[in-house]
Amino acid sequence: MPSDHIDQDASSERQSMKVSHSGYLRSTYVALFALYAIIITGSLVRLTGSGLGCADWPKCSEDKFIDVSSTHSAIEQLNRLFTGVVAVAVIVCVLLSIKLSPRRKDLITMSFVLVVGVLAQVLIGAVVVLTGLNPYSNIAHFLVSIFLMTVAFMLVKHARIFRFADEPVPREEPIINNKKILIVVKLLLSVAGIAVATGTLVTGSGPHAGDENAVRLGFQMTTIVRIHSTFVWLTVIATIALAILLRTDLIAKKMLYQVLRRFSMVIVVQGVVGYLQYFLGVPIGLVAVHVAVSVLVWLCALDIYWNSRLSVMPTNVLD
Repeated sequence: MPSDHIDQDASSERQSMKVSHSGYLRSTYVALFALYAIIITGSLVRLTGSGLGCADWPKCSEDKFIDVSSTHSAIEQLNRLFTGVVAVAVIVCVLLSIKLSPRRKDLITMSFVLVVGVLAQVLIGAVVVLTGLNPYSNIAHFLVSIFLMTVAFMLVKHARIFRFADEPVPREEPIINNKKILIVVKLLLSVAGIAVATGTLVTGSGPHAGDENAVRLGFQMTTIVRIHSTFVWLTVIATIALAILLRTDLIAKKMLYQVLRRFSMVIVVQGVVGYLQYFLGVPIGLVAVHVAVSVLVWLCALDIYWNSRLSVMPTNVLD
């Protein structure tokens, strides 16, 4: 009958509009990489002294919305335009999360948080420019970027789990029940986070302000560097302590060994780059690498924490 054909066509159309889990996962990776890329481009704006290459907002200058007449303005303009790429990436995540079948509240919520966060970053970016690169607004800009990377990273982790039975449920006890290991994991995450945060104070006190006339933080460079390096070494100590504890717990070792190994390699690279840039007078190239790797340090620490909280062994996941 005609009505049956109409119902079948409507059903087929709805089915064709659904998004596969693998398709959605790809969109979360794009959002994650876009958010990471804009952190790097943002650091290059600052390191090249292009922070006020566009002295107005949202226009680049009073009479031009887009201005690439100088190197500084071109660098700042490209960074602003890349914000559009990030915005599209996170909006796509929201739209696809709604079309995902079955719908997942966790994915929809985190996708929306990314959109709100990117909008907040646009406003903070305006404050950074309009306050003449105030170091505190710059720090807020970076830390919100770290927050968005955290949400995007967790979104990828959740999106990889495509069977509800394999979702980690916070109310359930994690597989790892060794309290010492769980405490050290939390300590590692905490000191790694503080190390990244104090790193922003070092940058805010150093020579790379984004513009030669920008104000700096009032900290003495040697003092703030020592505070930052103290938390870096506490991170190293926590890493070693966790590695030792894993030797006594086979389940924990199975869950955490690979992610801890990856984290260890990243902090070694970061430590080498950190000391090199300090003793070589903070050259732009090394500072850029240090900023980029600092994000990886945080994400790898977060990965350790994620694995320590899993309530089931992750098997049904997408790669």
